[in-house]
Amino acid sequence: MAGTVLTNTGLDAFLDGTPELRDPSAVRAADAVLALLSLRGADRRSGLPEPSVELVRRVLVEDAPAFVYATPEELSAYPAVLVALTARVREAGRLNGKRQARIVAAIEDIVPDFERAMKDPANYTWQRWYASLLRADGTDPADPGAVRAWLAGHDGMRPPDGLNRADLMNRSDVADSLLADALAGAYVREAEAPSPAGPLLADADVSHGVTKLGGLLVDRWTAEGLSGALSGPYAHLAPGPEAFPHLALADTLLDEHLNYYEDSAVPLPPPPVEAHEPRRSVEAGADLLAAAVEEMKGETGGLYDGEAAHLLYALYQRGACAESVARRAAEFEDWPVDPRLEDAPVLVPADAPEEYSLPSLGELARLTGVETTEETRAKLEPGARAMADAVDRLARTGMVFRTGDAFGLTPWGVEVLHYLLRVRWVAAPDGKEAAAWDAATVIAAAEGWSASAATRVLAEWLRAHGDSVEAWSELLAALGTVNAGTFEAAGTRALFGFLDPAAAPVEALRGALGDPVMGAYAYGVLRARGEPADESLVPWSARAVLILDRLRRHGEEDGRAVLDSAAEDWPGGLDGLAKDMAVADPYRAHRELAALRVPVPDVKRANGRANKRVRRPRRRTR
Repeated sequence: MAGTVLTNTGLDAFLDGTPELRDPSAVRAADAVLALLSLRGADRRSGLPEPSVELVRRVLVEDAPAFVYATPEELSAYPAVLVALTARVREAGRLNGKRQARIVAAIEDIVPDFERAMKDPANYTWQRWYASLLRADGTDPADPGAVRAWLAGHDGMRPPDGLNRADLMNRSDVADSLLADALAGAYVREAEAPSPAGPLLADADVSHGVTKLGGLLVDRWTAEGLSGALSGPYAHLAPGPEAFPHLALADTLLDEHLNYYEDSAVPLPPPPVEAHEPRRSVEAGADLLAAAVEEMKGETGGLYDGEAAHLLYALYQRGACAESVARRAAEFEDWPVDPRLEDAPVLVPADAPEEYSLPSLGELARLTGVETTEETRAKLEPGARAMADAVDRLARTGMVFRTGDAFGLTPWGVEVLHYLLRVRWVAAPDGKEAAAWDAATVIAAAEGWSASAATRVLAEWLRAHGDSVEAWSELLAALGTVNAGTFEAAGTRALFGFLDPAAAPVEALRGALGDPVMGAYAYGVLRARGEPADESLVPWSARAVLILDRLRRHGEEDGRAVLDSAAEDWPGGLDGLAKDMAVADPYRAHRELAALRVPVPDVKRANGRANKRVRRPRRRTR
């Protein structure tokens, strides 16, 4: 049946007119391109599917990487087929020269994206991956018997680096659905408006089911008989969702991320260690953890057992740093925990009794910023014990630990959480990926992280770039441009305080003196280090920014003194200073100046340096 499905695409006529495209790989490319164009609704009245700029991009960048496998040497056949097709359609009077030239130019522009997508392992499905392996072994993809024989001898293959079986399963499910939808849509479309060239699909074809039809087509474009083998005797080589019970926990962790950031693409901080436990399967660990979380949801569970998934996510979101049982319980009990301490690091003692006990009054005050009495401490104790019990149940998996009041993820736990987050496409980079970011990206990400995570990752980023003058210069510039003109601008500038000023190269600091946002910060570091610096190079806008940020650290009385002192030597006095502040950061200026009862000028941002805006994390409530 495979050779009789979707044959009315003009393939034979096209091949007859293009003898240069008759080798097996070019024929396979022509079959796939003409079929996909037809399925996507290309006009076939000339007997051939007529390409357009939109269809060309969809077929090359979306469809081919989902349904087709080609070796790197064979990739050039696909754009070549499309270029030849434009010429044939023009010969039929369906394209004029100008439109043909526009489509050919689009094909040439799309080729790099097409080749990248085809080579990217993240786009592999089960069929595309196995097709790549058997082709690499010299197996004839047109011989179903050879394909099955190859599968029989290659049980237990490991996915390519950076991928796992769940990734391949997810991508396969998505690709199957997309192709089934395309087949069903083409059938309905042509039933409502038949093409003069004849139907793409007969009723007898569709009676077998669009999923089966899709498998037959993918076999033509990957390896004959592969889909049938992977859904039959070799189904264990291409497991479906039922083989991954931990995906339910992965979905919950995705929901947690969306609850905080509203966008799965907002990145979490990379963990401090590149955890890897070669003796343990990350999938087995994920199944174990998911089972523990599910069990804790039972009606007989403790007060916080239902929060297990949230606790796991929150630990990873902290940069996989340890947390305090008491502080987490206090937040759940609606204590007014100081926001500046919510993500403060927690020291893990070398040893502690197995039975949980609350920290002392002084330690509770340090952890929460709340002055605590014996009475309030006693009220917190039941909740803290319940929190410790929930943590201990998670610790039985080996992926969480608790030592005294401190708890966190073990290296295996970090690895499993990293896997669970990424398997549902949450942006959870590892250290190597974060080190490869540019300065603007790492600054945009760090602005939404805890202070400890941001401090560590920024230092690691600079080390990865050799602590060079260029790296520091780019980072200093990004502090002033990322989120500029948004409410988050002040929080982004605050990342300067997480850097080690003693490590900044003098050349980078001097080069930043003229920066309209960070110039005064750089000048202050140079002066503190005893280095000569020309203050006249610092723009007034940068001086206004520094004074504005200082106001955040003072009360009303001290803040007004700081403002009045700066205004004495400011061009235009207090009014001029207030105006410069409002231009530099209208959001922070309005907040700080209004608190000091200083009129806020109504000005528009002058320098237009608004850049990428990030969402601040929102504290999850119970």
